[in-house]
Amino acid sequence: MIASRHWIARMGATAFALALLYPFSALFAHIGTWQWDAQVRGPALSSVRVSLLLTAVAMLIVVAIGTPMAAYIAQCNMKERLFWQAVLLIPILLPPLALGILFTLAFGPYGSVGRLLNEWGVVLTNSATAFVATQVYVAMGYFVLGAVAALDAVPPILRKQAALLGLTPVKVFFRVTLPLARLGLAVALSIAWVRAVGEFGAVVVTAYYPSGMPVQLWVDLQSFGLPAVMPLLVVFLAVALPLPWLAHVLAQRRSHA
Repeated sequence: MIASRHWIARMGATAFALALLYPFSALFAHIGTWQWDAQVRGPALSSVRVSLLLTAVAMLIVVAIGTPMAAYIAQCNMKERLFWQAVLLIPILLPPLALGILFTLAFGPYGSVGRLLNEWGVVLTNSATAFVATQVYVAMGYFVLGAVAALDAVPPILRKQAALLGLTPVKVFFRVTLPLARLGLAVALSIAWVRAVGEFGAVVVTAYYPSGMPVQLWVDLQSFGLPAVMPLLVVFLAVALPLPWLAHVLAQRRSHA
């Protein structure tokens, strides 16, 4: 009886997985010959370069700012920690399109900060700077919250022992905490990466140009239809999915080792 229930549960889980993965079968849908002529190829390749290069810059900024912030939150008392977590959840929960509009109004020529930045030559609408800034904003909360969880997973006793051996708090962080939390931090970074590289709603408002892959997919769909979308879609999936998938698999293997 127990074995029978186990197999029924496994079959249900298998059906669930198949339903979850079924949309990927669309990659083999009969929509005609994929379009990859010069009219499509040039903008598509340009969007790949824009997404990869500018998202990489955004992630460097996220890590540089988010890691110290996560380290600070990890050592806060519970009341203060809840406050910071609530702040970080705001950009995560905000609808992307609304986020883009608010970002443009705040940092574009309509706001006092935006006008001041324009005078300094920093343009935060339809520019590479706007693209990076928007990605940093949408991804920062994911990274910091994930990084806090990774740092929390490091046993406090190890940090205390390192401090007793004479290490300063900074050395404890870099020699003990950071190495032990590196896989969890990698998971947090991978989630921030896929969130940033796949952002459409906010970026299409703040940085329609230069076009990243999500925006270019929309443009190709509107201009040429599905056959022109598929080649770039395959590249987009190859860029967005493997890193977070691999990071989560390695994290699970480590946690059950």
